Amino acid sequence: MASEQTTHKPDSGPSALLYVLGAFTVLGVALLGYMRWQDLHPPQAIGLTPDAKAYARNLKLSDVEMKANESYMKQTVVEINGKIANAGDRALDVVEIYCIFHDPYGQLVLRKRVAIVGGSSGVGGRKGGLKPGETKSFRLPFDEIPESWNQAMPQLVIAGVRFS
Repeated sequence: MASEQTTHKPDSGPSALLYVLGAFTVLGVALLGYMRWQDLHPPQAIGLTPDAKAYARNLKLSDVEMKANESYMKQTVVEINGKIANAGDRALDVVEIYCIFHDPYGQLVLRKRVAIVGGSSGVGGRKGGLKPGETKSFRLPFDEIPESWNQAMPQLVIAGVRFS
């Protein structure tokens, strides 16, 4: 009678797949925790101190235009493009504005605060500060404007300034 030999692999412990799944689980939980923390701790808005309010007259908006584009998701995106110049003698880290949209009856439908200089995102040419005598371009995309909006250029009002 022939003896059958069976080869037996030694048990090497958990497979690599379990390690990969564990790593993805840890990363997912960490990402979820970070997102929840961000929701609970939004960045503090920059105030418009009396000093900043007085300096706002040195900030000049120019070449401001509005256009609408259709996104790949078949959604209308309204863009406001323009330039901001610092005609004063102080360097700025951040400049934020309110974009105020109205309906045909003059009622407020959306008020959005956005950084046009500095800020955390650096999107649309806003990264970096604004030195005295310097002019920077900005681009502000909006995809959440209510349909009741009057299709007119929104009011642009200086909301906050942080000096360097």
